Amino acid sequence: MGTPAAISDPQRTLLRHMLATLAYRGGKAVRGSPAGFGELRAAPSVRSPREILAHIGDLLDWGLSIARGETKWHPAAPQSWEQEVARFFAALAAFDGWLAPGAALAVPVEKLFQGPIADAFQHVGQIAMMRRLAGAPVRGENYFRADIAAGRVGAEQAPAAVEFD
Repeated sequence: MGTPAAISDPQRTLLRHMLATLAYRGGKAVRGSPAGFGELRAAPSVRSPREILAHIGDLLDWGLSIARGETKWHPAAPQSWEQEVARFFAALAAFDGWLAPGAALAVPVEKLFQGPIADAFQHVGQIAMMRRLAGAPVRGENYFRADIAAGRVGAEQAPAAVEFD
């Protein structure tokens, strides 16, 4: 991987804000999901929401390993929906917690975004789309106005500022 790269405070803040945004949007997609939602199949060859969420956890673990210079991909066997929701927030907290104290990154911020983080956002969108298929859509929101703050990566998020149907 090379020599760890210094990361400027604005870059660190932006990367942590990306993780907080993922927590906010992901939390909205998983919160209040209907019973059995984790097992929904849009088609036989399509991952269930539980499998997608497990993959997001794998991506976040991988992203943290890349940031540390380890680059380890270890897909975990999907657990229950509730366990995967908890893992999602735990993986975000681990990634954010490593970034917070000022550790150097083994790769450029842009690489972390274009790989694991952007992929995780895409999969959160898949879960939101599957909520609509399940008849329990996630309410639209003006995310520009959302109260998202670097470091807020847990299940507890600020209430929506401007939602709409």
